[in-house]
Amino acid sequence: MPRPVQGRGGRQETEAARAFVHVLADSSDKLSSVCSILERNFAVAGERLDAQAKLSQVPFAVVIRADLRDVNNIAAIKKRAAKLAKAQKRIFLVEYSSHVSVSQAYALGATLVLPGTVDRIKLLAALTDPAAPAAASSSTRPQPDNAVETAATAIASMFTAVTLGEPLDVDGTKEAGRKIADRIGEHGLSEWLTTVRRHHEGTYQHCLLVTGVAIDFGLSLGVRRTDLERLYSAAMFHDIGKAQIPLAILDKPGRLDANERAMIETHPAAGYAFLKDREKISPEILDAVRHHHEYLDGSGYPDGLCGESINDIVRILTISDIFAALIEHRHYKPTMPRREAYNILCGMTGKLEKALVIAFKQVALTR
Repeated sequence: MPRPVQGRGGRQETEAARAFVHVLADSSDKLSSVCSILERNFAVAGERLDAQAKLSQVPFAVVIRADLRDVNNIAAIKKRAAKLAKAQKRIFLVEYSSHVSVSQAYALGATLVLPGTVDRIKLLAALTDPAAPAAASSSTRPQPDNAVETAATAIASMFTAVTLGEPLDVDGTKEAGRKIADRIGEHGLSEWLTTVRRHHEGTYQHCLLVTGVAIDFGLSLGVRRTDLERLYSAAMFHDIGKAQIPLAILDKPGRLDANERAMIETHPAAGYAFLKDREKISPEILDAVRHHHEYLDGSGYPDGLCGESINDIVRILTISDIFAALIEHRHYKPTMPRREAYNILCGMTGKLEKALVIAFKQVALTR
């Protein structure tokens, strides 16, 4: 029987009337700490990963706190995968902020990964997001977002391949880009931006946003289907070199120092070096990965290209990349309004192609 709790005005309500959250952890201490955060707001059930799986009802959300470097923990989560997939939200609390741990979480089906120490306010905010009401019934609850999850998993797997020296799933990454293109063609860019910013953090969020913006820009320009495929593939792969940069630098709040900035600026060449001998990676994609931070006036990096040396796909990707970086959500800064972000692009005279920036206005503001 559900345990009764005191409701407003002295009335009682059962925990079943509240959203049900299932917590999984690899130790009793971790389990207790997460449950204590949630139990005032949700009906909570806790379970250690090394115990017999006992999830009997579909929860609104699953919160998992475990060391994802441990193969036993990974195996225990995979055993529960079919039931976990039915939860609207799957939040992983990753204590070791590494690309491998974050990638592993997304590969296990996370809809959101919160790295670092457990932040009570951020965890509750993620669970009470008004865009996904906590009290939704199983019959009205949205189904898992296949386009977002497929793309996030593809990007996570890509970063893992770089970090661990494993084979790269080029076809899977391109297929994820195709699903994003189909999704944006059907529902538009704004819906994609809202969904991605709600569910993903950091570098993974950025890659998903850039791909969505680049696709919508390509659609607005009326590019051929083959060029659109090159564009979304380039967008999916463009930041793969960041897999070699510590998350502490990538996700650092505030300004980077000179050494950190120099390390960040190695990622285009590092991505190119990783991809250049891979099958099914076209010269256009390689060019975009290496040169998406080049500017028409020669002030970009890593090669200081200028003018006609920068091809059309790179020019489109660079505008999309800058815009996505400005509007992405980070926990240490507010999301910049799209009009303000577009005004910044307009102010980059000489660096970006003026005609493309003008054409981008409808993507930035109205599409």
